[in-house]
Amino acid sequence: MLKNSAKMALGGMMTALGVLFMFLTGLFPLADYALPALAGILTVVVVIEISDKTAWCVYAAISILSLLVVPRLEAKLVFIAFLGYYPIVKAYLERMKSRTASWLCKFALFNAAAAVIFAGMSFLLGLDALLAEFDGYGAWGLAAFWAFANLVFWIYDIALTRVVSMYLSVIRPKVRPFMSKRR
Repeated sequence: MLKNSAKMALGGMMTALGVLFMFLTGLFPLADYALPALAGILTVVVVIEISDKTAWCVYAAISILSLLVVPRLEAKLVFIAFLGYYPIVKAYLERMKSRTASWLCKFALFNAAAAVIFAGMSFLLGLDALLAEFDGYGAWGLAAFWAFANLVFWIYDIALTRVVSMYLSVIRPKVRPFMSKRR
């Protein structure tokens, strides 16, 4: 069990690293989704090592600090509306007895968040031109885009599960002895 000071230090380090990943979206604009996803994955470490309550605090801290220092509006919106909290919620959803119900809830959450992100980007960034592009493809173009987004989410969810497994089996055993040493 980690001492309170170690828990606080770990939470602070994960928050700082998350804000750094978010800030890097200003330097690497093509990483508007990858870097917020990495920042969100950090909350997994907090859930495992401390608690889900602390992970929610880390998510809130990264979100608030990102609003203040991150230049990319799209990255902030994607993190706050989905990628920041999904790794925490995923742990709850995977405790469900039915795998089918778990996946249905995951996809429902993703699609609701994606709709919020899309509406937010349309409103905040004026993406009316993007909507006009979909008009050229008709309803099938938007449906294909939405289906592709769901496929990418499915891959992300599986990758996130593998990252958690790798953390538990490879990284945690190597790092844990340093975190629990008494001085």
